[in-house]
Amino acid sequence: MAGRDERGARRVTDEDVATAFHDEADASSSLFDLRYLIGGLFTVYGVILIIANFFVSNAKAGGIMINLWLGLGMLILGVLFLVWARARPLRVEGKSALAKAEDAEA
Repeated sequence: MAGRDERGARRVTDEDVATAFHDEADASSSLFDLRYLIGGLFTVYGVILIIANFFVSNAKAGGIMINLWLGLGMLILGVLFLVWARARPLRVEGKSALAKAEDAEA
């Protein structure tokens, strides 16, 4: 049982303290990375064009199967965006505006 102080209030122990998994002073936690959105859209549209190539046999531009090659290009570009976003996530150095305002008040 946890000890009590002179007022009868229970003392806070290490077990009572919750561990925060993110730093509220870090502004990176609230960033939105557009590379995921762009990569996802290019990947989905690329797959759609590749599949459409097999069902539309007469879609050619100058003798080239345009749906297939454009779909492959979009798929590769989309995967590159997703890999780039995963390999180098966004980071902001320093404190967030909220943390700076709280420090200024103190």
